[in-house]
Amino acid sequence: MDPATLLPLVAALAIAGALIGFLAGLFGIGGGAISVPVFYEVFQTLGHAPEVAMPMAVGTSLAVIIPTSIQSSRGHFKRGTVDLDLLRLWALPVLAGVAVGSVIARFAPPQLFQLVFAVVAAINAVKLLAGGSGWRLRDSLPGKAAMRAYGAGVGLVSALMGIGGGAVSTLILTLHNVPIHRAVSTSAGVGVLIAIPGTLGYMAAGWGRTDLPADALGFVSLATFALTIPTSILTTRFGVALAHGLSRRRLETAFGLFLAAVCLRFIWAILRG
Repeated sequence: MDPATLLPLVAALAIAGALIGFLAGLFGIGGGAISVPVFYEVFQTLGHAPEVAMPMAVGTSLAVIIPTSIQSSRGHFKRGTVDLDLLRLWALPVLAGVAVGSVIARFAPPQLFQLVFAVVAAINAVKLLAGGSGWRLRDSLPGKAAMRAYGAGVGLVSALMGIGGGAVSTLILTLHNVPIHRAVSTSAGVGVLIAIPGTLGYMAAGWGRTDLPADALGFVSLATFALTIPTSILTTRFGVALAHGLSRRRLETAFGLFLAAVCLRFIWAILRG
């Protein structure tokens, strides 16, 4: 490839990695809302058809989420705000949801998943920006059966979208009166539960295809992963530090504004679509 084309792609991946890491630390999310569209454009620029570029963008995004979510959750764990009991309860349901989502993602149109995420992001953004205690389903988390169902739903949506599930799990937790710092911290751990099986699922889904690049393991691009990870690992710690330095209201407002921007991006993608 012409260096004039290759260098901007490398720079875009490095910048995307920095944003992914920072957001993973700040909001407990995997950064898929940034990485999926960036990876998709990169793969299309490299000449891959949309039916290859899209699942490879999602699979590679999930792979990038693994180290960033691990680093983010470790940072929040050291500050004592990760709910380990909830993560243990969600482990198997999330895995089941991811498995189903990885299968569905091969057949359903991408506009459907964009719409689902746009709706979830919009509801969460309005809730966080509005503030107050009125946006609650109840004052505590429900029983184990309902929580397992929530976990399966988080895994399903995340696998379809190539995200770490932080936006969805934070919405669920805050609707049940979990403080925003604890919700964000625990959601970082959810990203680990989702990204590992999700990545393996997309590797398996694309295994043996002859239309993938030489560096790909199934629908995961190793070269893209390698170019994105260094900057994402570097910036995660700064996001964690900022999250715990902000007041509850400022963290809610910042997360709400971010989700509003993500929602608008997906709506734009649907309208273009």
